[in-house]
Amino acid sequence: MNRVTSLLGIKYPIVQAGMVWCSGWRLASAVSNAGGLGLLGAGSMHPETLREHIRKCRAATPHPFGVNIPLMYPQIEEIMQIVAEEGVKVVFTSAGSPKKWTGWLHDRGITVVHVISSSRFAGKAEEAGVDAIVAEGFEAGGHNGREETTTLCLIPAVRAATTLPLIAAGGIATGEAMLAVRALGAEGVQVGTRFALTAESSASEVFKDYCLHLEEGDTRLLLKKLAPVRLVRNNFRDAVEAAEAVGATEEELRVLLGRGRAKRGIFEGDLEEGELEIGQVASLLHGKGVQSVPAVMRELVEEYKRAWERMQEVSW
Repeated sequence: MNRVTSLLGIKYPIVQAGMVWCSGWRLASAVSNAGGLGLLGAGSMHPETLREHIRKCRAATPHPFGVNIPLMYPQIEEIMQIVAEEGVKVVFTSAGSPKKWTGWLHDRGITVVHVISSSRFAGKAEEAGVDAIVAEGFEAGGHNGREETTTLCLIPAVRAATTLPLIAAGGIATGEAMLAVRALGAEGVQVGTRFALTAESSASEVFKDYCLHLEEGDTRLLLKKLAPVRLVRNNFRDAVEAAEAVGATEEELRVLLGRGRAKRGIFEGDLEEGELEIGQVASLLHGKGVQSVPAVMRELVEEYKRAWERMQEVSW
């Protein structure tokens, strides 16, 4: 037990990231049933779709689960109202300032965890009154900070900047990585890529198989003028790189991105024209195949324990 497990009411300090087009009720409930905290990804759901997933998740697990809400969501007021009406107890906020909504959520008995990418934003999140923070390094697959700070550098910097419970994210897919960020000051981990490629993820099976065969260097952080995201090489990424190389404006990139590009790639499995978001750590999963959530959770915990035992035997 530590501050993260106590705060979230979970057995293991492992949080499944609330990823667009991956994090439906099946994934979230499976993670919660396995002892972690599952998150529904509101960023890819219409308000009533989110309500449906909350109800299905509650029916599928007696354990705590939460909702990840990007604060730039266009129908944010409606989403927040649904979360409150449905009795959700944990909300992870991202992609914006938590100042406006943290108090509102607290007034309704909801725990608030905010995702940040720098020690400066960690301080602002603490000032806003959040209960804990996720510090996400630039290895991550989802929307990243423009600073491109790696997890190895970010976690100790954030630990020095705040007293809040700290959850590390970005490049974490093994028990060894969990132990490493613990040594840097984290009290828990948020895992995205590893859970995005499980059997319970709502991502396309074509997308999962493709990502499970990636090599080192097959992803790049792009679209920094919009919202930085790590993309896998395909026709769409080639077009983005070509546009950015000649100084495309924010509006030009927005037109190139269009609407529904992430859905097209991740959910529908269009490997050439879709937006394929995944973390650098996918290359470590090469050849593992599509695993179940319980298998992944067991592996993470067992790897962590073995790594801890090995460390007790090492003399530097």
